[in-house]
Amino acid sequence: MSAWVLPDHIADVLPSEARHIEELRRQLLDTARGYGYELVMPPLLEHLESLLSGTGEALDLQTFKLVDQLSGRSMGLRADTTPQVARIDAHLLNREGVARLCYCGPVLHTRPDRPHATREPLQFGAEIYGHAGLEADTEILLLALDCLQAAGIGQGLIVDLADARIIRALFAGVPVDASVLARVHAALVAKDASELHALTRDFPASSRDGLRALVQLYGDESVLDEAAKALKGTPAVSTALAGLKQLAASLQGDSTRQISFDLADLRGYAYYSGMRFGIYVPGAADALVRGGRYDEVGAVFGRNRPAVGFSLDVRELVGVLPARPLRAAIRAPWSDAAGLRQAIAGLRKAGETVVCVLPGHGSEIDEFHCDRELVEQAGQWQVRAI
Repeated sequence: MSAWVLPDHIADVLPSEARHIEELRRQLLDTARGYGYELVMPPLLEHLESLLSGTGEALDLQTFKLVDQLSGRSMGLRADTTPQVARIDAHLLNREGVARLCYCGPVLHTRPDRPHATREPLQFGAEIYGHAGLEADTEILLLALDCLQAAGIGQGLIVDLADARIIRALFAGVPVDASVLARVHAALVAKDASELHALTRDFPASSRDGLRALVQLYGDESVLDEAAKALKGTPAVSTALAGLKQLAASLQGDSTRQISFDLADLRGYAYYSGMRFGIYVPGAADALVRGGRYDEVGAVFGRNRPAVGFSLDVRELVGVLPARPLRAAIRAPWSDAAGLRQAIAGLRKAGETVVCVLPGHGSEIDEFHCDRELVEQAGQWQVRAI
């Protein structure tokens, strides 16, 4: 095999796409800053016990592991940044009140999480720690939508809402082993009613009937009323449904997006503790943004406090956006003349891109659209349109 061939699902990013990714990264971080979020930069590498504390088996399987040559301890390359931010909130910041934090950096996966996905996403995320109310849930949803708007996606959005407390309430007190539980989860995700009937035959009536009803509980806001009738008698379910209805109300009135519900959606079931959401955009095969409430995320670091957030892959986001036009630039000749050097320096200081054409390479400017040129007129260097 050639030495320059990269591993499967790992790719170089070439100039136009790299510029687009970097511009988006800045736009997303600026949007989060506009809401009052502070930037943190966790390390790519950590001790394994810290990196995987409380995250569950799924993230363990996605994490590259190695041995630290200095200490001999097991280390991991992060597959998700959220546990690291929870550690920062718990131990380094340790604030009493609300902490709003954001981040953007690469993560590594041992295998792609879906067909054609990269194993090196550039993960952007934002999180609120310290507030358990729906106000934080609403803010994080609005920030996620504003981030997509800033990226240039303002039409055709579908916000899909669910709540992990519904599933947890229906499983409460049900004696079932892990293998059966996993099969029930798979049946719910696949909306496989016949498999679900077979698996829940011996469940208590309230759990059995509720789980079977979930298969049909997806669609518009009328689903919440149907769920209230089908899942009645469970306070946790009633609270979850009321919260979803309030969240939906806060997002109404904007024709650019559609609100939907899928109460059987179990993705991230072991991770989320309350409201969870996915945002679907035209051109993406799956939800481009995922998030929700994960109040237990800091417990393993000794500080169990409310937390809600979201994340997205900037590289995936670029993939659903049209290519950006080349950056406008000024073409200048290469010369040691002091006047020309001063003119070029002044333009660059003013924020212009000036490309000096090396001798014999006048037609090789690829990443910039040189729509102007620097020319000498009457002893002065001036910019003129090409």
